[in-house]
Amino acid sequence: MEIEISSPAKINLMLAVTGLRDDGFHSLTSLVAPLSFGDTIFIRVKAGKTGISLETSDPILPEDDRNIAWRAADLFLKRFGLDTRVEIRIEKNIPIGAGLGGGSSNAAAVLKGLATLFEIQDGPALRDLAEKLGSDCPLFLNPEPLIMRGRGEEIERLDDAAKQSLAGESLVLFKPAFGISTLWAYQSLARFGEYAEASEAEKRLSAWKKGALSLSELLFNSFDSVVGRKYPSIPLMLESIRQKTGVSCLMSGSGSACFALCNQANEAGIRGLVAEYWGASAFFRSTRIADIGLTRTNGLSF
Repeated sequence: MEIEISSPAKINLMLAVTGLRDDGFHSLTSLVAPLSFGDTIFIRVKAGKTGISLETSDPILPEDDRNIAWRAADLFLKRFGLDTRVEIRIEKNIPIGAGLGGGSSNAAAVLKGLATLFEIQDGPALRDLAEKLGSDCPLFLNPEPLIMRGRGEEIERLDDAAKQSLAGESLVLFKPAFGISTLWAYQSLARFGEYAEASEAEKRLSAWKKGALSLSELLFNSFDSVVGRKYPSIPLMLESIRQKTGVSCLMSGSGSACFALCNQANEAGIRGLVAEYWGASAFFRSTRIADIGLTRTNGLSF
């Protein structure tokens, strides 16, 4: 048995980190959206053999239990008492250290793919496994625009009007040659204590959902200040785009990838600025916000 499954990137349209929890994780409120751009994962299950093998198209990524996709398969097999051989191949497109959720998306895709292959329809169990793997993993079980709270495990689905306002929104992704450690970013935020007010984040989200605040006005990222201190080229790049094109843009997650909400008419200008500031090694990709599902699993809900 085998399956091919999409593993989408995501962007944080709003990311308000509101404080440090007693369990050591951070509390956040975030509007997250999946993209039509992402990785592709191939999963094969072989009866009569045991173990997990993992191959990736990116030589930088580990291919053992240091890879979150490998750990997702291991947790799945143990949870459901399966003694079989799982072979995973990841075609990587999402940059590493970008704040686009590539690893978490890969892990969730493995969970969904295995659930499909073994015809397991146990949404609560899969959500529990996703939470164990990482804060971003649960959102990728149902890749659609949604709001995350808590440490990422509390999911609020948007109403149809809010989702439709985002669906198909064109944007460009761009990233300098360097990545940013998520652990460093959160540690820096804690050190400086530059947390957002939870009540203000909720107020802004409510206004956006009611149509009283535009998407461009909603854009916010708690990591802007701490990342900007160490990597000033990122805020300088974003400010240049705003001034020279009038387009709304933001860093996604803890960086280093950024996005700009733009149509095809603005794309060439932004591409030129990225090349001018960050050189030929910079990543640049046109994409859009999309609801991405596992088309072979009609009726399967996570």
